[in-house]
Amino acid sequence: MSFIGVIVALVFILVGNLIEGGHPSALLDLPAFMIVIGGTIGATVAQFPFSVIIASMKRFKWLIFPLRTDLNERAEFLIEIAGDVRKGGLLSIEDKIDQIDDPFLHKGLELLVDGYEKDNIVEILEKEIEFEQHGIEQTVKVYEAMGGYCPTMGIVGAVFGLIHAMGLLDAPDKLGGAIAVAFIATIYGVAAANIIFLPFGNRYKAFAHQLSLFKEMTLTGITGIADGESPQRLQAQLNPYLEH
Repeated sequence: MSFIGVIVALVFILVGNLIEGGHPSALLDLPAFMIVIGGTIGATVAQFPFSVIIASMKRFKWLIFPLRTDLNERAEFLIEIAGDVRKGGLLSIEDKIDQIDDPFLHKGLELLVDGYEKDNIVEILEKEIEFEQHGIEQTVKVYEAMGGYCPTMGIVGAVFGLIHAMGLLDAPDKLGGAIAVAFIATIYGVAAANIIFLPFGNRYKAFAHQLSLFKEMTLTGITGIADGESPQRLQAQLNPYLEH
């Protein structure tokens, strides 16, 4: 959905430009693009540690393939595990643990089977949630920084273009076109900030909330299993997350 929104915004902008009598080719300018996007990337890399940049690049795939966090499916699985533990004890779920793809759930149940105290399990898993949230927060800051630098780089590009235009004062027939090209950098800067970088940053905030809710519900289920809750009582504990 992230890129669909970008495409919709660009289509309306281009159609509006056409209605006003403009032409899409007039908005294409490689030097302006290089100044705005290159300058924005450079400034962002200068602000953040390289590890944060790399982690943000790895999370880019979330914008293409959105995270799948099915709360109902997770609740059903946790309730099933609770029933198995009530019937056969913790060792009875070892085979199911090996089939779990989610590292967070796998680790929580593995700690449970290995005999860790509930408080220790909660402490370990809460730290994992906290560290993940911090990592996503850094990614949000990367995109917000790019959204802040981009319009400024657009102004830099526009100034360069106007400097070039001033050199054409003795050629009035070229002056208008040169000034028009100068403002393309401003368009690039403002458009990229408000259509791409800032919306993507807010999208990651939504991802953070989504993951937090999913993992907090998982942790609630694991602690309920540790307490020996029945499937019915565990269902009652998980219902608030499903309703939310």
